[in-house]
Amino acid sequence: MSSPVLAEVLRPSGRLPARVYDASLIGGFSLLIALAAQVSIPLPFTPVPVTLQTFAVVLTGALLGSRRGAAAILLYLAEGLAGLPVFSLGRAGFAHLLGPTGGYLVGFVAAVWLVGLLVERRLAATFLGALFVLIAGHLVPYVTGVAWLAASLGVSRAVTLGFVPFLAGDALKVAASVGVLAGANMLGSKATERKRIF
Repeated sequence: MSSPVLAEVLRPSGRLPARVYDASLIGGFSLLIALAAQVSIPLPFTPVPVTLQTFAVVLTGALLGSRRGAAAILLYLAEGLAGLPVFSLGRAGFAHLLGPTGGYLVGFVAAVWLVGLLVERRLAATFLGALFVLIAGHLVPYVTGVAWLAASLGVSRAVTLGFVPFLAGDALKVAASVGVLAGANMLGSKATERKRIF
């Protein structure tokens, strides 16, 4: 039975080409996450900006799987810690990781791994399954992000400032993610069928 993860379906067979392919995907998706972080809208009433980052993180897990996806997000975080301006609004450095959005950044690692794992286990094979997986992936960073904010703001204020304002935007991101994953599933099915023929 073929893998439900698009990156695995399209992976070349030779050892060297497969390694180059994996490294390219990991590097490419870390760049995608960095670019999505730059689509950032600061809100005057909260220290957490609206970004496309969660959308990119969830798709990274869904399209690359748990291991490659986790490697891509860890590379992204390493780039930011090394001083590259990959965090939201072109920020970088360890101080940013300790700032108000640090908990969300840490949560991205868990989110990408969870989404990748659930896709690998074929839980995203149906529309409702994909919806569940992608909603879960969007919610995971809130667990660590709101907990991080709550340490300095208190739970009620952390939920009000770090969760509630983003629900409508996340609903749109989930809908777009479902569409992208459906397209990836169709592409994966066609690629699998082609491999069987040849």
